[in-house]
Amino acid sequence: MTEQQEASEDAVMTRIGQAVILLHAGDREEARNRLRDLWTELGEDGDGLHRCTLAHYLADAQDDPADELAWDLRALTAADALREGPRPRQEAPPPAVRVFYPSLHLSLAADYAKLQRTAEARLHLERARAAARALPDDGYGAGVRSAIRRMERRLAGEPGQGPLPFPGQHP
Repeated sequence: MTEQQEASEDAVMTRIGQAVILLHAGDREEARNRLRDLWTELGEDGDGLHRCTLAHYLADAQDDPADELAWDLRALTAADALREGPRPRQEAPPPAVRVFYPSLHLSLAADYAKLQRTAEARLHLERARAAARALPDDGYGAGVRSAIRRMERRLAGEPGQGPLPFPGQHP
């Protein structure tokens, strides 16, 4: 990879980060617009990591639960494409991709729960639980594991709590 390509990829992550700051500050519409513009710029052949990250945050910026689900499904599709990337079939997915799965499935569980689709919510919660084995023993891993427990309580009829974290996002 050339130095210019690396700088360009860093610029994409910087732009995603700037939009996420707006999202967390409460400017959902501006964040959504910037993220959508970036999604269009990346296109179908854009970097998978960027597409996964972008789709995940676009989901968080949606007002309609069905739209949120659609974006989270795009994030999962992008992660799957990364996992299936050019490497021997027997080789495990790269660690950077594996740590996305607990959060991605947890977000999907939350989306399905909002839409009253409990069976799908439970399926993705189980997938999040299984994928959580790949999480590091750090603050991020602890936050995702805690969110899994909250979702378990929510699906059992207890109230859920807060948004679900993604790598680099603090729970």
